[in-house]
Amino acid sequence: MIWIYVFLGLAGVLNTVQSGSNSTLQKVSHHPILPAFVSFAVGLLCLGIAWLGYAAYTRSPMPSASDLARAPWWAWIGGLLGCVYVLAMVNVSSKVGAAVFTGITVTVGIVTSVVMDHFGLLGFEQHKASPWRLLGVVLMLGGIALVSRF
Repeated sequence: MIWIYVFLGLAGVLNTVQSGSNSTLQKVSHHPILPAFVSFAVGLLCLGIAWLGYAAYTRSPMPSASDLARAPWWAWIGGLLGCVYVLAMVNVSSKVGAAVFTGITVTVGIVTSVVMDHFGLLGFEQHKASPWRLLGVVLMLGGIALVSRF
């Protein structure tokens, strides 16, 4: 179980490093979309290799078309949502700084997550917005206000 949290921590570090990587490519290329395209192209290549490796290691079959057809509409928009995030990262993170960019996106993500959990939206199991969860949201908002101000 601890490896899950280590993996999540690593993902958080890499997300912030990605902001610097993508915004640097934007500065060098002077293009607002090319760095996002490069990010997705390299990511697609890496995912393709990982997919082939996983398939070879587990010998798992491909999902059937009927399995995929049962997915709700929101299951298909992850790439679009990621694209918006990466475009924001490329074009905004260098202007506001890594701390403010990451802080705002994470804080808004926490607020959104608490709402989604409370109502059980998009397939998430329902977890009520308890007073402790709401206090956590308030603390996150206070934290990003401090990071943004100073």
